[in-house]
Amino acid sequence: MLTVHTIALVKSTIPLLEDAGTVITQHFYARMFRENPELQDIFNMSNQRSGRQQFALFSAIAAYAKHIETPEMLSTAIERIAHKHTSLNVQPHHYDIVGHHLLATLRELAPDAFTAEVEAAWAEAYTFLASVFIGREGALYQQAKTATGGWNGPRRFIVREKNVESELVTSFLLAPADGEPVLAYQPGQYLAVRVKPEGAAYWEIRQYSLSDKPNGTTYRISVKRENGEQAGAVSNYLHDKVRVGDEINALPPAGDFFLKSAQTPNVLISAGIGVTPMIAMLETLVSSGSQAPIHFLHACESPQQHSFAARIKALKAKFAAVKSFTWYSNAPAQTGDSFHGLMELAPLAKQLPLAEGNFYLCGPTGFMKFAKDQLLALNVNAERIHYEVFGPHSDL
Repeated sequence: MLTVHTIALVKSTIPLLEDAGTVITQHFYARMFRENPELQDIFNMSNQRSGRQQFALFSAIAAYAKHIETPEMLSTAIERIAHKHTSLNVQPHHYDIVGHHLLATLRELAPDAFTAEVEAAWAEAYTFLASVFIGREGALYQQAKTATGGWNGPRRFIVREKNVESELVTSFLLAPADGEPVLAYQPGQYLAVRVKPEGAAYWEIRQYSLSDKPNGTTYRISVKRENGEQAGAVSNYLHDKVRVGDEINALPPAGDFFLKSAQTPNVLISAGIGVTPMIAMLETLVSSGSQAPIHFLHACESPQQHSFAARIKALKAKFAAVKSFTWYSNAPAQTGDSFHGLMELAPLAKQLPLAEGNFYLCGPTGFMKFAKDQLLALNVNAERIHYEVFGPHSDL
């Protein structure tokens, strides 16, 4: 454990970190990629260009400094990040590289405040945190390797099917090239795919939620084509270049967001591509035979962007426990169970299991905060609200 003196010295640097902001992490990444360019095979370079990764790292550093006396306050974040690291195949020696550049960055940017004594304290604190991650990730790697169908590192998969789900989303059915079983997963978890798009200098790794119930033989991911301010390098490559019969690499399923129980009422709330883990949960729930109520709430721009609409309608018709509601932001309501505008939960309050249900959120961060705030206002216990954040770790 860390000494009282070490904790005090680390906490004394909080004002320095807050004043510097993401300048620290921008300097850190520039330094690290210059001296260790091979790490660009691991980091999402699109997030580097957008600044999202820099912000996420700065937030993590500041949070660690603030909660260094009470690391249990960071347990949820540590678990989420550990899963993300295993999907990137992060190894113990990577922590040595990152630690070296982090300390060098603080030394170079704040030579007066970052004295030898303070540097020693940060080195001790970083080593302690790294050991926590290495231990947890080691356990996750071992679990994935030894389970039926399990493996470590990239594994070759063949694209068996490619199906259009909506205007922007296409599903890929992946079968292992070796013909062996695949690792089971919890509905809600994701699969990391590793590809090298045409003209790319480094491998690119992206995480996509698994969009079907586990079957032991194949995986299905459903990918949204990203055409925003910065086009998605991997999503567009998958949509435009990858064909049935092609091979891609995948790492074992991971993620700390998953269905907790099929026996309690469950409310699945999503927006846009956030529907993907929810459809996996829905398929799992209806196949479990449980009679517990299932509410499927989804928001998107229009019927043309409503992924899995036909499947959800079919499940609703077949299983009385399934209730679904849809909100279209740029289209009129289509049926009695669809609405125009933003998702408003209060009108459905009498139908939702507010006191005993588990609530799952997935979609853009702003949408999830909007939904979570509504649930809290309806007196849903915060411990029964579970969510998945896309991209670098952040909170609601």
